[in-house]
Amino acid sequence: MSLDDIRQAKKKTVGTNQTLKALRQPSGRVVCVYVAKDAEPRVTEPVVQLASKLGVPIEWVDTMRQLGKACGIEVGAASACILAE
Repeated sequence: MSLDDIRQAKKKTVGTNQTLKALRQPSGRVVCVYVAKDAEPRVTEPVVQLASKLGVPIEWVDTMRQLGKACGIEVGAASACILAE
């Protein structure tokens, strides 16, 4: 998966809280999680741990700005995910 995949995804979440919420859903709709390398570990660690525990692939992005831009927002994003349609 690449940033193009999240750019083109019809269903996605943006932000750590929304990503955690999606990962906690019993339906298992999360296809892939994206995490910014420059985000604070205290913010991203819960996402990384839960995704790893659930076996969801994690894609690392260099900066929060890149991830935010790929998600179509004008601010940085620490994490995001693609949801199954």
